[in-house]
Amino acid sequence: MKRFIFLFLMAFQLSAVSFYGCADKLKPTVVPVSGQLPDQESWNSTIVFTDSGMTRGILKAGHLMVFNNSNMTYLGDSIRVDFFDDLGRHTSYLTADSGIVNNQNNNLEAIGNVYAHSDSGTSLWTQRLFWNNSTEKITSDVYVRIVSPKETIEGIGFESDRDLRNYRIFNVSGEAKSTK
Repeated sequence: MKRFIFLFLMAFQLSAVSFYGCADKLKPTVVPVSGQLPDQESWNSTIVFTDSGMTRGILKAGHLMVFNNSNMTYLGDSIRVDFFDDLGRHTSYLTADSGIVNNQNNNLEAIGNVYAHSDSGTSLWTQRLFWNNSTEKITSDVYVRIVSPKETIEGIGFESDRDLRNYRIFNVSGEAKSTK
């Protein structure tokens, strides 16, 4: 009897895998926390970050998974974050393939094809970028490229204010001055 149940379960698993593999429209959801299901999950979500009643950021994600035990929110299927200054004026935006938000401090890690653009005309490209909510600093520890109205610069390691006005690249590997 045990052998029959085992064979039945194996046949069921194989047929489920075969069925799942044949479905073009079905795509497995990658669960970032091994063995856990999200406490909340949503698609095409918008999150507004405020401080003292002022909008500080608006985050949009194609897929969002909240894990209460780890206090983390995983963002996928492309993300966009718009940043605002103390007076509520738009200052910059950031896009990426995915990201992770620490729910305790609202720090953000943007991952994959990260692009940031300030309203003052400075653009940044990298593969990983960190937003520290308490210091309001943007950092990266990998290759970055910045194009501003006055220069183009690239290197490894980066730190900036949220407006991309005051930035530093730690290990500069290339620089070009603009003729403007």
